Amino acid sequence: MKFAQRLSRVKPSATLAVNAKALELKNKGINVISLAVGEPDFNTPEHINNAAHKAIDDHFTKYTAVPGIPAVRNAICTYFEKCYAINPKPENVILSNGGKQCLYTLFLCLLDEGDDVLIPTPYWTSYPDMVALVGANPVFAETTVQNGYRLTIEDLEKAVTPKTKLLLINSPSNPSGVTYSQKEIDTLINWAIKKDIFVIADEVYDQLVYNDEYKSSASKLWEQYPDKIAIVNALSKSFAMTGWRLGFVLAHESLIKEMTKLQGQMTSNVSSIGQKAAISALTSSYDCIIPMKEAFKKRRDYAYTEVSSWKNVNCPKPEGAFYLFPDVSGLFNDKYKNAAELCTYLLEHAKVAVMPGDAFGAPNCIRISYAVSDETLKQALTAIKEALYN
Repeated sequence: MKFAQRLSRVKPSATLAVNAKALELKNKGINVISLAVGEPDFNTPEHINNAAHKAIDDHFTKYTAVPGIPAVRNAICTYFEKCYAINPKPENVILSNGGKQCLYTLFLCLLDEGDDVLIPTPYWTSYPDMVALVGANPVFAETTVQNGYRLTIEDLEKAVTPKTKLLLINSPSNPSGVTYSQKEIDTLINWAIKKDIFVIADEVYDQLVYNDEYKSSASKLWEQYPDKIAIVNALSKSFAMTGWRLGFVLAHESLIKEMTKLQGQMTSNVSSIGQKAAISALTSSYDCIIPMKEAFKKRRDYAYTEVSSWKNVNCPKPEGAFYLFPDVSGLFNDKYKNAAELCTYLLEHAKVAVMPGDAFGAPNCIRISYAVSDETLKQALTAIKEALYN
């Protein structure tokens, strides 16, 4: 069978590959702890669930407007007003089926064949493949573990090309947890605007920031330059709603219209029931986030203290999200010559699944998710340490 040539530009999901190996062991009756998945271990807050139940009871199960019903678009505006003191209009937002659809639709709307997209490393696994699928070229702005994976203007200047059309900024970052201060965000975005480069700010983890110094957003600059910036967010991480598939975009009205046109041909509206849940999440008190964030911070502190003490491992301290991204190249030897082999070794000998950094553009690293219970995290890190050093 002959398949479309564009598929040759897409790599298989490394996350699924690791999960497949872990499931294989589990199917053999072997207990495996997974620190590979980027998903909160908390349940969706009850008031959000109740809103969905009510939508079903009220038979709110018909098609809606493609970008969302007026109430949910107003709710997204409320989120930006409450969190960042800006005042977008409903015409500036769209609700999509998760952050992935938000990003892919933006790429389809903004990129032409042959355009270059600046992607800082390490990056979220789907960025390069999505860019490649629309016919554009991912160009990587390399950061270093020594600098805590913080992107600088110097890094961008080395990577920018005459064909650069777009810059992706992810803060807090998956996989590194690096989170930029407002001054840093403003500096990066202003550099792009001066060069007429459009900015997509991926802020999906924006409520999971552990130090007030790093609470930041592209929102204020969006208000000044709405035709130069788009902000992607989702309810997945901060509200523990990964399976609900609810993402949203803040952008110029003309871009939202184009996204709506495309989404209308691809998926139409987000689930009507999910829209009611989103309204509840975005317009109710955000106090439900506090205990989750406190738990993640406690786990971050424990995991960072533990992993950063390991010999021949360099682990920057993350300020947000729920990942550690240590450089483990100092451990490579005849048993495991690279991160992928190290991850296989840990799966087989420690019975713990972690992600190889190759999937994130950093082949010397591994990603460790601490979105698991305290007890599970301690058990997993103890097993990893024993497998590496004993």
